[in-house]
Amino acid sequence: MLLDGHKTDRLHFRKLVESDFQNWLPFFKDPSSTEFWEGIPNDPVEACTEQFNRQFERYEKKIGGMNALIDIASGKLAGICGLLLQEFDGRKEWEIGYSLMPEFRGKGLATEAAQYCKAVAFEKKLAPSLISMIHVANLPSQAVAERNGMIRDSQTIYKGNPVYIYRVWP
Repeated sequence: MLLDGHKTDRLHFRKLVESDFQNWLPFFKDPSSTEFWEGIPNDPVEACTEQFNRQFERYEKKIGGMNALIDIASGKLAGICGLLLQEFDGRKEWEIGYSLMPEFRGKGLATEAAQYCKAVAFEKKLAPSLISMIHVANLPSQAVAERNGMIRDSQTIYKGNPVYIYRVWP
């Protein structure tokens, strides 16, 4: 489920496109962006390529995906956020995923985007509940989930990383 063309007060959601690559590459050049996640290639170009390929595959398979978040005030790519069908522990669930460029963190944009994704998903009756999988050490992302009304539901290993499953119901 993509939110192409949707807007919040400060963000414009649109499909991620190949031309976003150079604007998203600095995300992977900043060590704080990947400090909580094992298994991401050390080379920023390789990491960005993997992420873009994964998103385009999601679009093609119609299993959700990240949207580019354009900061309306500056017109810059502020981050990515979306609804993703995730498979873990033998089941499939819809996740609200989000990542922001370092310069846009701490301004409430991740919360704004995540809350919007939640509202749309429940309005369209996408699933009886939504999750966010967050590394156990990633306190800023856990705070976003909590501001989005989510509670820590369980803990598991996802792609070799210890994660909390945060969950929210309508």
